[in-house]
Amino acid sequence: MRKQLSDQDLSSELEELRSIRHSIKEYQKGAYLFQEGDPIKGVYIVQAGKVQIGKITPNGRELTLRICGPQQLVGEVTVFSNQSAYMLDAKAIEDVVCMKIHIEDLEEALLDNSRLAVAFMKWMGIDQQKTQTKFRDLMLHGKKGALYSTLIRLSNSYGVPHGEGVLIDMVLTNQELANFCGMTREVVNRMLNDLKKVKKISYIEGKIAIHDLSYLKHEINCENCPISFCKID
Repeated sequence: MRKQLSDQDLSSELEELRSIRHSIKEYQKGAYLFQEGDPIKGVYIVQAGKVQIGKITPNGRELTLRICGPQQLVGEVTVFSNQSAYMLDAKAIEDVVCMKIHIEDLEEALLDNSRLAVAFMKWMGIDQQKTQTKFRDLMLHGKKGALYSTLIRLSNSYGVPHGEGVLIDMVLTNQELANFCGMTREVVNRMLNDLKKVKKISYIEGKIAIHDLSYLKHEINCENCPISFCKID
């Protein structure tokens, strides 16, 4: 049976990226690493802080797709392609320190190192599948699917055991949750209150605790995708 690639395996295989010529960049909270439409200049490896990946919809609403933390790659790079541009925004939601590898240096390393090239293609494949499953949930399961799948993904990325459930170890406003779901804050407020009333979630110091993860999965007909696909980072 073919071994399922985990995030840890991928991180290990991509460790050689650090040996490529690079620069260290620092971004203050609220600053953009890049924005949609900017020419692709390279890939970033987050060293500290968190980066939000998203885009602005045609009607002006902010849609968040991922939150990337330390040791993660940022930048949906199109290698060996002329005049390519970023398709998403990358914004620091905390003060961020990262390595920036220029596209030319990355392409040279991938040509010279087949093992690294294969690992990089695997990362791009997983990254694409994360995005595809996110849009699947947004489009096929309605508002409930959007919110519940976001909570499941957050628990897979930032969840820690707590009492009789999982605590999402990150403070998120209801507006930030709404940005993940492509919904208004008011709708998210109502749905979260409904979950609180039936004791499926609660709040602990401003963080969401999920007490019945199986309930959320059942409500959206969860397909039990590999955890590497069902994450928010």
